[in-house]
Amino acid sequence: MTATPDPNADTVWVEPVALIDRIPRWVAMLALAAVVIAIWDLATARMAWVSPIILPSPAETLADLIFVGQNLASGGYMLEALWTTTRTVFWAFLIATAIGFSLGVLVGETKFGERAVMPYLVAIDTMPKVAFAPLFIAWLGFDIASKVALAAFIATFPIIVSTAAGLYAASENERMLFKSIGASRLQTLFRLKLPTGLPHIFTGLKIAAVGVMAGAITGEFLGGGQGFGALIRQSASTMDTPRVFALILYLSLLGLALFFAVAWLQKRLVFWNKADRPGGVG
Repeated sequence: MTATPDPNADTVWVEPVALIDRIPRWVAMLALAAVVIAIWDLATARMAWVSPIILPSPAETLADLIFVGQNLASGGYMLEALWTTTRTVFWAFLIATAIGFSLGVLVGETKFGERAVMPYLVAIDTMPKVAFAPLFIAWLGFDIASKVALAAFIATFPIIVSTAAGLYAASENERMLFKSIGASRLQTLFRLKLPTGLPHIFTGLKIAAVGVMAGAITGEFLGGGQGFGALIRQSASTMDTPRVFALILYLSLLGLALFFAVAWLQKRLVFWNKADRPGGVG
């Protein structure tokens, strides 16, 4: 007798999942953090392999984290500094988004932008952007405007590239379909190319959300001001490394907030795209 195959049997081959990949994300993150802190404590507090001037112990850093947190909660001078940096990051990100999206559409939608404008944008992006900080300070002064300009300058190029790439994401068949039904160039842009390219555009926005933080802090380092970057520079000048670490950690929370705000917006606007969900952030 020959066995008849079960029609309900699963015939799709499924790749076996490794044991380490079965660990929930939050457990893996906590375990990794615990291992890093344990090695950090061993190298600084227990064995004293590293000078506390170079790398403070976790306990010293925690003490300064608490101090900075209390100052922020009580509305002290650090809260004003954090608000200054937050405004710089916010305005720089908005300006970078507006300029980057506009230039991205120009590059991705016109031959003039692709052939004439893009080479200049690439040439500017290859330059060391930090070197422009003295120029922005000379042009705009030591106020927040020069920091916003530098941060926006650093964050703009990823948005340009991702927007231009997103406009090419629509397939040839989709573009031919819109052409066959008599859609105008503007209708094709807004009803096909931009919706299809949103995943690419949001990828550039996520990169820009990270770059704008670096630009804002660099500007405060080099151009003075009242932001968190100035506090880090002052603490570093007195070799107060625990305070430097504490301030950097609080700044990372600001950067994460901006990044996850963009990721949240992407989930709301690009809910139909599942390509970047597994294993990805946002």
